Amino acid sequence: MSALRRHVLANGMTILLKEVWHAPICSWWMLYRVGSRDETAGMTGAAHWVEHMMFRGTERFPMGRMDGAIDRLGGIWNAQTAQDYTAYYSTLPVAHVQLALEAEADRMRNLMFLAEDVEAERRIILAERRSAANDPLFALDERMNHCAFTKHGYRHEILGNEEDLQRMDREPLWRFYRQHYVPENVIGVAVGAFESERMLAMIAQHFDAEQYAGITSASAPLPAKRLPVEPAQSSERRFNVEWDGENEFLEMAYRVPSATHEDWYALSVLASLLAGPSGPGSGNVDNRSCRLYEALVKTGRAVAIDGNLSPRCDPYLYHLTITLQHGRDLAEVEGIALAEIERMRAGEIRDDELSRAKKQTRALFAYSSEGVTGQGFWLSFAENLAGYEWFERYVQRIDAVSGEQVQRVARQYFRPEQRIIGWLRARA
Repeated sequence: MSALRRHVLANGMTILLKEVWHAPICSWWMLYRVGSRDETAGMTGAAHWVEHMMFRGTERFPMGRMDGAIDRLGGIWNAQTAQDYTAYYSTLPVAHVQLALEAEADRMRNLMFLAEDVEAERRIILAERRSAANDPLFALDERMNHCAFTKHGYRHEILGNEEDLQRMDREPLWRFYRQHYVPENVIGVAVGAFESERMLAMIAQHFDAEQYAGITSASAPLPAKRLPVEPAQSSERRFNVEWDGENEFLEMAYRVPSATHEDWYALSVLASLLAGPSGPGSGNVDNRSCRLYEALVKTGRAVAIDGNLSPRCDPYLYHLTITLQHGRDLAEVEGIALAEIERMRAGEIRDDELSRAKKQTRALFAYSSEGVTGQGFWLSFAENLAGYEWFERYVQRIDAVSGEQVQRVARQYFRPEQRIIGWLRARA
């Protein structure tokens, strides 16, 4: 495996390069250190809206040109907005990677940002928001974050509040773009079949050239990260949601530290023991051996169990979602789930289940990082989170977790006063 190389261009843009010679392809990622957590009142949904505007084109690359070009090359070109970042990526034959570099460099500086395009995207995003609101789990998650966070930007839904989406116009969105889409706020990552020196020279040609000096913080000061500190929670919080469907859901969340905290790795193993593998990664790793599956699904009280421990830059939540079997009682299912959590906090953890939980956690991570696109994502994500070493050392840190550490973090973080519980009931 080739060593990773890190560079910082003269304009402050961070570059990570990793040579992977399995196939003649390359994945180029640009992660901007801005997401929904950076939004202020009245501007929720701005990060996601600007992501949409990035595909509305420039004079050099008008809307649709890159889509067609990438399709003809058999590549992919897409983006994602999250709480901690906004990322854009291309994976294509390495011989054509310059096309991706040219397009990303151009739209960092030269978006047309036409008023009619802003209005067109308003309609699209509002439709996306209304469609999502019809999903009971979206409604449950949104209420959960509103209940859990009273100050911090993690309370904002990535899609934004509908009232803000109705009111925002071009000017604040343009300022958001111009403030955050600057070189020193970007992590550029290339993974693929290239020589690092040649790739670095190509990147510098497009992103460190004199014409990009005008979009550094000298002309548009990069906002300081002064996110509100979330007040400590001192007692259990609860909420209820009603909807018109038949299924009912229970969601529980516990406050956990950021992914930079040393306890995060033991919490990741704990999450796997309790509700199945979680943390960074995605893939087909089942959870039928986890404790809550045994207690609720195999006994016919629940249809599905889902646990989610997502790495975040700031303290966040471990989410646990239970889909009830039709006709089952929410209070009964909650009682059984809480009893299993208390058993985890007080009881012993067998060596065989600890070993299985680690294996499942490693597998989940491996499935999402085996290709160049996945590696490009995780390297950019980790660099934004805590430095790219977080990605490279993740498996080693998981392997080092002991049963005693898992019990300690269960007792410390899964306390009753640190949880939020939401019921989604079918409307009578």
